[in-house]
Amino acid sequence: MVIIQNGALVCPDGMRYGDVALEGGHIARMAAAVEPTEADEVYDASGCWVFPGFIDAHTHMQCWTGMDWTADSFETGTRAAACGGTTTIVDYATADRGVTMPDGLAEWHRRADGTCTANYAFHMALAEWNERNRADLKVMRDAGVASFKAYLAYDHLKLEDSELLELMEALKPLGATLCVHCENGSIIDAMQKRVVARGITGPEGHPLSRPVEAEADAVSRFLYLAHLAGDARVNVVHLSTKMGLDAIRAAKARGQKNIFVETCPQYLLLDDTCYLERGADGFAGAKYVMSPPPRKPSDRAALREAVLTGEIDTIATDHCSFNLHGQKDRGRGDFRKIPNGGPGVEHRPALIATSFAGELGPTDLCRLMSEMPAKVFGMWPQKGQLAEGADADVCVWDPTAEWTINAATQHQNVDHTTYEGFECCGRAHLTFVNGVLAAQDGEPTGAQPGQYVAR
Repeated sequence: MVIIQNGALVCPDGMRYGDVALEGGHIARMAAAVEPTEADEVYDASGCWVFPGFIDAHTHMQCWTGMDWTADSFETGTRAAACGGTTTIVDYATADRGVTMPDGLAEWHRRADGTCTANYAFHMALAEWNERNRADLKVMRDAGVASFKAYLAYDHLKLEDSELLELMEALKPLGATLCVHCENGSIIDAMQKRVVARGITGPEGHPLSRPVEAEADAVSRFLYLAHLAGDARVNVVHLSTKMGLDAIRAAKARGQKNIFVETCPQYLLLDDTCYLERGADGFAGAKYVMSPPPRKPSDRAALREAVLTGEIDTIATDHCSFNLHGQKDRGRGDFRKIPNGGPGVEHRPALIATSFAGELGPTDLCRLMSEMPAKVFGMWPQKGQLAEGADADVCVWDPTAEWTINAATQHQNVDHTTYEGFECCGRAHLTFVNGVLAAQDGEPTGAQPGQYVAR
């Protein structure tokens, strides 16, 4: 057995001091004290918080985005995740137009199976709606896919409103959740042309071409359609604006019960002044080209308040890494050609714990980054909690560790971080995946115990 001693255990009913024993991929015992034998591996967690492993329910690993391949593979991305305390990711497998969902899922398994340090599950994104996909929804559910995704932006991915309605109606009897990228794609296409016509071609054109109204309109439209579908179970991903938050509040006020809301560290820590960063080559602002973009300080403040009041259910990363040199710089002279996305899977727990210090306690961090992702996406009660019989995914967190985020020392396979120089207080001391020590003090052990999570 693996025995973690003397920690402050972050449990569903609050915190208590005690020991946790891991055996056979599960939590075998939790008690005030677990007496070890000579054969047991013993780790001292004195002064640490012991969390159920963190879950990042929004990543894009080893993915072709229409412009380029992401810099992180499942191997590098899940290794980085474990170094930061994340023991499970939920990645967006995609059935592009002309590809069936079973074939799309098989391809994502081919990319991930046998390579992962952290556990991995898959959402399934649909780029078209037809009778084959309608029939294959149950096939996906039987394969352990409990959540799906649709887009209201990107011409090669987006669905029409009527198709979105039919998709939600078809998912409802399956008990599945629909995640939607909420931006008005046709408005963005038009705004991009306007911005370029004004002679704005650098990274600063990106946020100008994706106004807050484009997100708010899409959020509102999506939630009206979910209401029309009989209060379908839905998840608004990467919420970035106060106007979008107000649309969610309006939907809840009219009685919708099955709305879940995700935001990301970039919308809680950054704002659109980041696009003015020039750097040595004048193009550093490209690091922040992601969709949706970081917004105004007032949006950031509204979302941070929503985190504190419980209106945000989960914090994920939308990890979608591209190198600044050799990938993002292909868009020099035309921001529309900069691959959209940024890294984050390694640093999310430290960013949130540090930036909300004194406002969010251990139980809050657990709720936002472990418990609620498990509940929303069909992994509870095996994941998301410390309890006997639950999976042996555990993060022993040292809340006093002081360190600085640097691209030179990160494990994300990308040449930059959007949080360069951020001073953190708190770090994953020990990360166990399925009972195996996968990372220690921010460094990988070399183990690859990650398994597919059928939900």
